[in-house]
Amino acid sequence: MSHARTNLRRVPVQQRSAERLVRILDAGAALLDETGYEQLSTRAVADRAGVPIGSVYRFFPNKRALVDALAERNLELYTGRVAARVEAIPEREWRAAIDAVLDEYLAMKRSVPGFGLVDFGPPVPAAGPPDEEVNRLVAGRLADLLSGHLGRGRGGAASDAALLRTVLVCVQAADALLQLAFRTDPAGDPGLIAETRVLLRAYLAEIVG
Repeated sequence: MSHARTNLRRVPVQQRSAERLVRILDAGAALLDETGYEQLSTRAVADRAGVPIGSVYRFFPNKRALVDALAERNLELYTGRVAARVEAIPEREWRAAIDAVLDEYLAMKRSVPGFGLVDFGPPVPAAGPPDEEVNRLVAGRLADLLSGHLGRGRGGAASDAALLRTVLVCVQAADALLQLAFRTDPAGDPGLIAETRVLLRAYLAEIVG
């Protein structure tokens, strides 16, 4: 896991410490699903992970920092899954690449512990960057992965900026619609998900052609 955005007090060096950190994050993710953010406590995380409370505080000053680290882990996992999918998709098939981006998000939303509440940013504004900053971070990662499929980002700084803007529009729109879809139905409202796919394809068809 990258630690660039986390508030880790200590980056694990030894394998045993790294494994303990994974257990702590896994415990936090599971408890988020069970209790929500407000009821989450570092004591409960330590108990679930089977580690002393001091081990939690060795890595995180508070639960907000833990959740931020969980959000970063989610982003690393998501971009890894998307990269594996789009690598096998020919560049001319941009619709398939966009479907992969959306499908991997939906799969994680339905199966990855804690992801429903904390995808790429903490659920409480004070716990991390504003939603739009999180979406900019996600858009930047996806722009790098999709530059070939969207036919942008190869003509210098101006083209790179145009690609990032295009992907950011997609991320912002999809984020709003998918939040609504999962508020409407815990598994994701199929109709709203289908409309999200239509919207993304229609918008990109105007730009990519």
